[in-house]
Amino acid sequence: MSKFIAKPSNSMYGNLKVPGDKSISHRSIMLGSLANGVTKISGLLEGKDVLSTLQGFQNMGVKIERNGDSVIIYGVGLNGLKKSLVPLNFGNSGTSIRLISGILAAQTFDSELYGDESLSKRPMDRVINPLIQMGALIESNDGKLPLKIKGGQKLQGIHYELPVASAQVKSCILLAGLYAQGETCIKESILTRDHTERMLKGLGYRIDTNKNKICLIGGARLNATKIQVPSDISSAAFFIVAASIAPQSDITLIGVNVNPTRTGIIDILKLMGANLSLSNKCVIGGELLANIRIQSAQLKGIRIPKYLVSLAIDEFPVIFIAASCAKGETILTNAKELRVKESDRIQVMADGLNILGIENEIFEDGIKIQGGVFSKPSSTIKSHHDHRISMSFAVASLRCHYAIEIEDVDNVQTSFPNFVELANQIGMNINLVSA
Repeated sequence: MSKFIAKPSNSMYGNLKVPGDKSISHRSIMLGSLANGVTKISGLLEGKDVLSTLQGFQNMGVKIERNGDSVIIYGVGLNGLKKSLVPLNFGNSGTSIRLISGILAAQTFDSELYGDESLSKRPMDRVINPLIQMGALIESNDGKLPLKIKGGQKLQGIHYELPVASAQVKSCILLAGLYAQGETCIKESILTRDHTERMLKGLGYRIDTNKNKICLIGGARLNATKIQVPSDISSAAFFIVAASIAPQSDITLIGVNVNPTRTGIIDILKLMGANLSLSNKCVIGGELLANIRIQSAQLKGIRIPKYLVSLAIDEFPVIFIAASCAKGETILTNAKELRVKESDRIQVMADGLNILGIENEIFEDGIKIQGGVFSKPSSTIKSHHDHRISMSFAVASLRCHYAIEIEDVDNVQTSFPNFVELANQIGMNINLVSA
């Protein structure tokens, strides 16, 4: 096990290119494997989560060549996957296991899926239930991993209203819908990230989106293409907040994905008074990219609007750090989904903020944070093996006069392998220490 020792620092300057978008990296491997022809991917995130997806498809007979963040996939078509000789291990990656369940529910062969201790605690019934409605046969451990998916089932299209705002559930159903007879439609009451829909269109699959309803008809084909993965705004979020709270800062993040379903972090920070601007906007592969410049600002507490919650769901741990440095109180509700991420992010962040002397009150679906001054940590902060918790408390070092120690940071490798290197490059002072 490793830990971060994040020492005080108060200035950040320079330009950064953060790694590729994790959501898009997962989907490019999955859809590239199911396409007809050769898909070439550049900018792929080389984190453990994405490599778990890549290994899974290699285990099912897909030829994939990788040279750093450049990948060539020799697609086998929708019906070309083969039974893995070993159970499929997706480590800590909820995206991998939930999305691929939709694909495997329609195969002719049986599949067994499992993950690490953290992933094994996360709910899978949210994808199991709609897949069963489509005709899948799935065994689970009381709605959790491992999953055993029976092959040879004929799936039928369904019309499904998402009970929780989840791009993973939506994507799982859409991927199953590629194989289903008839039309599959999904209705979502709250907007969620739409990378699957965009990539399906980019690979030539007809998909109809009308306001909050997404429909496709099974049985068509995917055509290989070139995919450039933009920088991940979820990774950029740590530096966006860091530069906002640092007493002296001026940084620019290059080529970040600013897909409108992912920019909740930007909208929330602007409401809090952040000094940030977007430039050089362009569209590549159906995704909107921009450079983001951030300078120091005095943030103020806000009540976070409900419509922004699903658009910033992965970024809330570091938003909590911004709220801790803001003037006044910040209130988040309608975020119960944070309870079932890699950790219970509401409780774990609250515990860490208590260690740093920040007053807070947790609710079932959110938290109230009173902005203040970080005190000398009363103990080491426990990340509970959650990569976003680890990086968020490292960011807090920019406003703390004492070193902050964060335990169990190995899972940072799942999403942001060079986080420490880039953070130190622009002025932070983080040491990675083997325990």
